[in-house]
Amino acid sequence: MKIYNTISRSIETFVPLKKNKIGIYCCGPTVYNFAHIGNMRTYVFEDVLRRTFEGLGYDVKHVMNITDVGHLQSDEDSGDDKMSLAAKREKKSPWDIAKVYESHFFRHCEMLGIRRPHIVCRATEHIPDIISMVQSLCDKGYAYESSGNIYFDVSKFAEYAAFAKLQMGSQRATERVTIDTNKRNQADFCLWFSNSKFPNQIMKWNSPWGKGFPGWHIECSAMSAKYLGKEFDIHCGGVDHIPVHHTNEIAQSNCCHDNSSVRYWMHGEFLTVASDNASARTAEDGAHNKMSKSAGNFLTVDTLVDNGFSPLVYRYFLLCCHYRSELTFSFHALKKAEKAYLGLVDKIQEWQRELEGNEYLTTDDSAQPYLDEFWEAMSNDLKTPDALQVLWKVTRSNSLKTEQKLNLLLAFDMILGLGFDEVGRGQLTVEEMGLITERNTARANGDWVESDRIRDQLLEQGIHLKDAKTGTTWSRTKPKQKANSA
Repeated sequence: MKIYNTISRSIETFVPLKKNKIGIYCCGPTVYNFAHIGNMRTYVFEDVLRRTFEGLGYDVKHVMNITDVGHLQSDEDSGDDKMSLAAKREKKSPWDIAKVYESHFFRHCEMLGIRRPHIVCRATEHIPDIISMVQSLCDKGYAYESSGNIYFDVSKFAEYAAFAKLQMGSQRATERVTIDTNKRNQADFCLWFSNSKFPNQIMKWNSPWGKGFPGWHIECSAMSAKYLGKEFDIHCGGVDHIPVHHTNEIAQSNCCHDNSSVRYWMHGEFLTVASDNASARTAEDGAHNKMSKSAGNFLTVDTLVDNGFSPLVYRYFLLCCHYRSELTFSFHALKKAEKAYLGLVDKIQEWQRELEGNEYLTTDDSAQPYLDEFWEAMSNDLKTPDALQVLWKVTRSNSLKTEQKLNLLLAFDMILGLGFDEVGRGQLTVEEMGLITERNTARANGDWVESDRIRDQLLEQGIHLKDAKTGTTWSRTKPKQKANSA
């Protein structure tokens, strides 16, 4: 298995700390709002990474944090806590806000076929672990107290700038943070905020330095060490985490544990959209911006469903691009992905009908080259576009038997997670067949409103219709999940 390591900026052969075991830590959501589809791209990449290692026979321990306190409006030390702002906005307690949006996050993960991490750890449930780590950094001389707050002194960690290749001596570097007179160096970052800096903060805990709350960065370091140890295999996140969050994690973790805490860092690239949502529906070129909540240009999984798309179509769309390549979203591009995805569903349905009542078994080894080619792609830094090409080769093969094709696609899907195992083998019920007949009658009479209504009703049941000159054919997938708003 070869993966791109952000530390070395190169492809490396993966060597686990412990034979056949892997610890993976993924930066989870800050649950003050819905995760947008750009965020979800990162979680799909991490899910494919986990599935790939499991498919290779590794025992994977997948840990994800939930940030429910301490993440300020900027990724540095300026602004208010996002959870507190959301509580004011929605007139709920921060704990209620966290519960609501965490629930929506995992609902969207399920819709996208993302497996739940083995351990989900919330910052608010690990305050003693966080305080203990901050105290250790103070005792070792890496952190200092100023006006009741505890700051990490970046000058004490010589390699601080290396990970993100920061130019610490330039004015540009100091622009990363808002001027804070409490800091010795403006690049220093806060490990613990006391009551004195944010008097209106609702979520507070007692600490040796006063009543307050943790900084965002220290949360991940404390929780990853608790569940994966002082040194572990892989830490994942989005590329936007590199210059601040992950740089600070490396500094505080390495200094606290006196070792390099993470062997491999992996980052997913941005999802961009056209400069406004309206043009995002049709534009394939022009100006594109990173999707973000602050920019007001974010879409959720529910938005896709409301526009008539299955979440698994979006997953297919993502897998058509390598996780380290920037990807531009538009509904036009998503429509193309839908056509391809439903074409695969049609093929699976066709093969299942052909094999109805028969076992999907074969002793012929002619399928092995396709498996080898698929794993060559996935073992080379998760090259999902190449893996999908192998999948399409299988569908077009004249040498493979039907059962081989079906077996191969189902095997590939254990890694790609496109829901092919959910495609039903059964025939339509009498009621479902009646609906298709009614729709055909409506189409013949030019009643397109009724025709579309029936089509949408069948789609809700997981039945996709395909109209052609020779008639209407159908395929069945998992029933479409309805959007749900907070």
